[in-house]
Amino acid sequence: MKTLTILALMTTLAASAVAADKIGFTPSDTPATVLKRNEGQKAEIRLKSGEKISGKVTAVGEKAVHISELTGQEFYDAVISLDDVSAVIIRVK
Repeated sequence: MKTLTILALMTTLAASAVAADKIGFTPSDTPATVLKRNEGQKAEIRLKSGEKISGKVTAVGEKAVHISELTGQEFYDAVISLDDVSAVIIRVK
């Protein structure tokens, strides 16, 4: 019984560690660091104005992020000021 309890506890801890690591969030993260970590992947960016822009994160600079292959506008790119970003949404599954 004791072995079963320990096994259940270890499974729970492992599952919670995997769930927390999907996006790789750390307490010191900013939208820029999350975007930098996800360069080359698709992401949706919500702006402070309420508009959302999604596409492939191509490059992240000190003040702006370059998004290519915009969803619904694949032949267009965007450069977004990091000051205007209110949320970064990344598909993890």
